[in-house]
Amino acid sequence: MARYSDSETAGHRCCAGLMQFTRRFRTIQNIDQGGKVMREFAGKAAFVTGGASGIGLALGRTFAEAGCKVMLADIEKAALDVAVASLSGSGPEIQGVVCDVADPASVDAAAEASFSAFGKVHILCNNAGVGARGGIDHIALDNWHWVLDVNLIGVVNGVRAFLPHMRAHGEGGHIVNTASMAGMVNSGAARGQGFAPYPASKFAVVGMSEGLAIELRPFGIGVSILCPGVVRTNILESARNRPERYGPPPPVDTANPVYASFAERVRTGMDPAEVARRVLAAIRDDELYVFTHPVMRGVVEERFRAILAAFDRAAVTPV
Repeated sequence: MARYSDSETAGHRCCAGLMQFTRRFRTIQNIDQGGKVMREFAGKAAFVTGGASGIGLALGRTFAEAGCKVMLADIEKAALDVAVASLSGSGPEIQGVVCDVADPASVDAAAEASFSAFGKVHILCNNAGVGARGGIDHIALDNWHWVLDVNLIGVVNGVRAFLPHMRAHGEGGHIVNTASMAGMVNSGAARGQGFAPYPASKFAVVGMSEGLAIELRPFGIGVSILCPGVVRTNILESARNRPERYGPPPPVDTANPVYASFAERVRTGMDPAEVARRVLAAIRDDELYVFTHPVMRGVVEERFRAILAAFDRAAVTPV
């Protein structure tokens, strides 16, 4: 039986298949879009959630420096005001709007504020995200509801609020949905989180975005799925913005070795500016998947080897 689980051939076949699919996807996408793939950013407008810090703020800065008008959206008003001020002079126009992505009415209002300010929005970055503890010992439904509402339903709310507008103006555009490497692999080898809402939400964002990309081909609207590894952000402090409707956040044991190790990895993680530069290039090149940490390739290959090996067993094992 080891010939299946240890199959290098399956791994190579998986990687070759994925590369072939990506090339074929981009070719078909460019044909369907009739040349509307975004190549130029000057004069366009971008809307970025989670824009007050981390990857969101870096995206806003990168878009502004590329000539875009930028609307930063965030639930944390004080930090948002500081972020908007920090981008002053870096682009043609920078504004901010308070937005709770888990609340569809709040997202709708933020969208209307963006249309009023800029006329047309061409780039939508559903980037806001939070994390909460999972595990099998204490399954806290409030944690699951909060993380899924922000990380997954927040993306749905963003697409729902902006997509009709982007289709109507007919100038093409691009949607960037922030997932995570936790949306690609959740194994022990990848230091996964186990039974937890964060990887569940990110796997869902990946699948949803893959489907969205196919449906938006004919409208000249590209889709990219951002799957970063560990980045220097405030993800471990996300409970500071947890709305009361989700109940109090559980206490965090900062002395726990697992937590302390991850906190150190975040502290020394990738600069968000590098992530933002990769996103800009992905939009320009109309790339579906955006990875930031090539070192993670091995654990992804391991996952797909196991999947292909299961298919191999299904092909030779009678039911």
